[in-house]
Amino acid sequence: MQQISPLWLDPETHLARRQPDHPILYFAPQVLHQTAKRFMAGFDGLVTYAVKANPHPAVLSNLVAAGLNAFDVASPGEMAAVRAASPDAVLHYNNPMRSEAEIAAGIAYDVTSWSVDELSELEKLDAVPRDREIAVRFALPVGGAAYDFGSKFGAAPQEAIALLQQVAAEGWTPALCFHPGTQCEDAAAWVEYIHAAKRIIDEAGVPVARLNVGGGFAANRDGIAPDLEAVFTAIRAATAAAFGRDAPQLICEPGRAMVSEAFTLAARIKGLRRDGEVVFLNDGIYGGLVDIRDMGLPGRVAVVSAQGEHRCAPVRPRVIFGPTCDSLDRLPDGLALPTDSQMGDYVLFPGLGAYSSAMSTQFNGYGLSDVATVIELSGQARH
Repeated sequence: MQQISPLWLDPETHLARRQPDHPILYFAPQVLHQTAKRFMAGFDGLVTYAVKANPHPAVLSNLVAAGLNAFDVASPGEMAAVRAASPDAVLHYNNPMRSEAEIAAGIAYDVTSWSVDELSELEKLDAVPRDREIAVRFALPVGGAAYDFGSKFGAAPQEAIALLQQVAAEGWTPALCFHPGTQCEDAAAWVEYIHAAKRIIDEAGVPVARLNVGGGFAANRDGIAPDLEAVFTAIRAATAAAFGRDAPQLICEPGRAMVSEAFTLAARIKGLRRDGEVVFLNDGIYGGLVDIRDMGLPGRVAVVSAQGEHRCAPVRPRVIFGPTCDSLDRLPDGLALPTDSQMGDYVLFPGLGAYSSAMSTQFNGYGLSDVATVIELSGQARH
């Protein structure tokens, strides 16, 4: 009989009972279900999940259970992970740079939609069946995101026009796609992109079946939940204003915003130096805290003792090092921790479901691999 993993009440209960000496992610499936329902109810179109954010089997299977069965994949490995969770899932292969072997794998996995941003890459897709969709990915110099994806992927508008015409001429179903950049908190970015998409379609003289408005939806960083509904409303209004009754079907591909809040990461304090001004954790930028290096310090953390009790003293900024022997293994300075934090305590980082386990390494023998399932993420709620 298959062993069923235990379900814990909350991170504090697990920490007090088990006192793990390695970093651990706490996963609340209920939170993931709620977020998936929020996207599917609020977004006017097809919601796909960007697997790169967190490909853990529990994430994929719970999204399928929540009713989501379309996924944005970037590699054959992600295709296999999705197929394991749902044999009939719809796959959108929106990484526009692929090897011949990866293209063959995409065909074998029955990818429904492919993206391109250059003619040479379109030519490599000649073996893709003509009943498939090919979306031309374009990019604009639009701000509003933590960092922009346009420097790596995306054709300029004039190039996108020619590509769209070629896709139609070759017999595939033409579509358009864009990505406003990660952690985009300004709905105006989507508005500008949608109106640009209309201009590209008009100049190309090619009707498109679908418009993929990408990911980039913001996750909670500072304790204030982002207003996703305001972004959904802006996308809906911009699409109506640009296309009227001839609007293409919309697609989105949230990753960070879909999965972040369903996980809290716990890292143990290994040691304190300089009267507690310098803190060493058993996780760092080579592990589950890698995203903090690029996104900046989170606005909410909690510290609990080995007995699961929250430290409630006033906080002060600290220097935080990870466990490896590399001096680069250091978080941005200034993470505020309670003054009564002690060696053996645990620092809880809420909202680290995205780009934590997915990007963790095993450098120096350290890394993030353990996941515990909980009913609620109370470390997040109490702080």
